[in-house]
Amino acid sequence: MPNLVEVTYAKTGKSLAINDMGMREMQARAFEARNAQYLLLKAPPASGKSRALMFLGLDKLFNQGLKKVIVAVPERSIGGSFECTDLKSHGFYADWEFDPDYNLCTPGGDSSKVSAFKTFLNDPKATILICTHATLRFAYEAVEESVFNDTLLAIDEFHHVSVDGDNRLGEVLRSIMKNTSAHIVAMTGSYFRGDSVPVLLPEEEAQFVKVTYNYYEQLNGYTHLKTLGIGYHFYQGRYLSAIDEVLNTDQKTILHIPNVNAGESTKDKHKEVDAILDIVGKVTRQDAETGVIFVERHGDGKIIKVADLVNDTPKERDKIVSYLRQMNDVDDMDLIIALGMAKEGFDWPFCEHALTVGYRGSLTEIIQIIGRATRDSSNKNHSQFTNLIAQPDATDDLVKLSVNNMLKAITASLLMEQVLAPSFKFKTKRFDDEEHEEGTIKIRGFKEPSSQRVKEIVESDLNDLKAAILQDNKMLQALPGEFIDPEVINKVMIPKVIQKKYPELSEEEIEEIRQHVVVDSVIKNSKIKEVGDKKFVLMAGKFVNIEELNIDLIDRVNPFQKAFEVLSKSVTAKLLKVIQETIDAGRIQMTDEEAVILYRDKIGAFMNSLNREPSLDAHDPLEKRMAEALVYLRNKKRQAASGNTE
Repeated sequence: MPNLVEVTYAKTGKSLAINDMGMREMQARAFEARNAQYLLLKAPPASGKSRALMFLGLDKLFNQGLKKVIVAVPERSIGGSFECTDLKSHGFYADWEFDPDYNLCTPGGDSSKVSAFKTFLNDPKATILICTHATLRFAYEAVEESVFNDTLLAIDEFHHVSVDGDNRLGEVLRSIMKNTSAHIVAMTGSYFRGDSVPVLLPEEEAQFVKVTYNYYEQLNGYTHLKTLGIGYHFYQGRYLSAIDEVLNTDQKTILHIPNVNAGESTKDKHKEVDAILDIVGKVTRQDAETGVIFVERHGDGKIIKVADLVNDTPKERDKIVSYLRQMNDVDDMDLIIALGMAKEGFDWPFCEHALTVGYRGSLTEIIQIIGRATRDSSNKNHSQFTNLIAQPDATDDLVKLSVNNMLKAITASLLMEQVLAPSFKFKTKRFDDEEHEEGTIKIRGFKEPSSQRVKEIVESDLNDLKAAILQDNKMLQALPGEFIDPEVINKVMIPKVIQKKYPELSEEEIEEIRQHVVVDSVIKNSKIKEVGDKKFVLMAGKFVNIEELNIDLIDRVNPFQKAFEVLSKSVTAKLLKVIQETIDAGRIQMTDEEAVILYRDKIGAFMNSLNREPSLDAHDPLEKRMAEALVYLRNKKRQAASGNTE
């Protein structure tokens, strides 16, 4: 099927341009906030967050009186992003240098690393240490908390922190903030921090100065990458039978197979890798030193170089990971097959296609995977993310789960489209002759932020909020319903999610945020065309002069209409009905006895008389109840056929 999202960028080169201190645009923006004690840096993959931290850390050491910098990354492989780096030759006043003994992202046990961590803290000459999140947690238990005074603690991939009671890293961070003078730099390439579980409590997050560099700024400022596509391919049966339809080995590809606990998995991950290799071609050899697998491709005999990151034998894993770290040529690798690895922090600029099998429950994970393919590189002008998703089977008792997964996958794409699109500012239009402001859309009746808190949410957290809205179960049920009144979605359902996420806000503040969410979503999902010096935006099937927009008009547009359009184009009418009925069945309150009586005494006569089934959208309450009985009974029949009679 065609891409759900296709974005074109201007290739301005701006995001890669270097200033006289050797900083990219995002890094310079972060450096402007260098004096903040707590700094939250939100920027997409490949924007240079690692080097931004180097600039910040060195300034803390040289100019702000701090004594040490501790950088914590989620896994050892990401530690390579913080290796010693020459910064002076590009205009900065110091190099990022440290004793290799204090790079703890190396093989070895936890006890030896905790010991090295303690040595670092007591070494007056040592200033920089690199470790994993796990090492930081273990070391924290082994030292006095006061040792973190006058220290910069940098947490990479900050979305790994959460307020969840079982998240030890979150507890460590909160305690250090409360009880020491430590500075914190938190970095994340994800716009959906912690997904459904927040990273920090509102009062904690309010202490952070936020620096945001959005996806559009990053990709629009590239030199080579012109377009990015996000699409879905639906399959029936086993995913291995559909891999060859979406895997193009002429493209540099990272293929993520499903988790062994996922419904898409065959439960034997190693056999899945073997099957994929067989689909590609004939394995000729595996290099003993590097672990690279050489495959002679079916048809033309071209040699395809494959990395197997699913093999978790430590010796074999370390060999291929080491090879991948040292790659610097486009021909060094063609296909990487992974399960849990090669997501966040994994740098393969030549990657053109991120192909993922199975629904991913985490929006954070999705954006991280997409980020693997969005590095700028001379070998590509297009990057692609494809999600291979199982089509719901109407006879399967897991049809409800499959439907939910399908909707959530499409929802993730809709959200990514919002993230990838250029940002607008919205203001209230008061007069017809107001001057036009570049990048600003003025709307009659629009409520601008009345408080600093609303302003912060609108400017920094709008995508987080949209994620919460699109992940809400009731909202998911509304997505495929083309007959749900848009004003119900916009004025009833969305405010409830906002209130739940920000319970401290007043009704007026909730309304201001609601309008921002709806307006931003509708505008970004709408086509804009220029006719002469006027711009028109497509809403509810007709073009409207952008100068004549008002909030009442926008509230009559379903911001998620695209979800229904995707479903209707992607599946058969029969399956679409099953999807709709599956969702409706979850909402219907009915007993077996009532359903049987309606079927026996009413429904047959109704269908014989009118030659059609009763409709769920009927105005007559009895007809609507008969339609609900049909949905209820069909759902029961599916459950019985699959042996699930609960």
